[in-house]
Amino acid sequence: MTNKNENVVERKGVATYKVEALVAFLILILGITVASGSWKLGAGWTSDGPGSGYFPFYIGILMCVAGLGVMFQAVFSKNKDTDIFVDNEQLKLVLSVFIPACVYVLGVQFLGLYIASAIYIALFMVILGKFSIFKSAFISLAVVVMFFFMFEVWFKVPLFKGKFDLLSFLGY
Repeated sequence: MTNKNENVVERKGVATYKVEALVAFLILILGITVASGSWKLGAGWTSDGPGSGYFPFYIGILMCVAGLGVMFQAVFSKNKDTDIFVDNEQLKLVLSVFIPACVYVLGVQFLGLYIASAIYIALFMVILGKFSIFKSAFISLAVVVMFFFMFEVWFKVPLFKGKFDLLSFLGY
């Protein structure tokens, strides 16, 4: 007879209540930033009505109260959630998407939306999707060309082309 717990793998990672406390702290910081910026704009009542920072100020105050409430509940509650929020394997999967997305955003600044998108789509297809290089290159170029015609030619909406504007010779 086998024990039911033999096949159970112990998950290692950060507890859920710690993540909740961290996110609540970040919301508190964001609320303080919104409230202080709105105060500088003028959060009071003027002769014309509310100042330009009136409503954002109170939104910032509400964010601070919510952040403090969630942080207090996450840290000091008797029933805090001690389950693992994300284990190491799950975190690797999330980071395998998040890190390339951050690199893509930086790439758009230098290469422009079209070139960075083509590289991003192709690399994602090859690395995570396990598609062939030829198929990945073909599909990524097809998608980028379709978006180029849709935005630049048909809708006449120019998209950011970066520091290396390779499409300028086409008049776009």
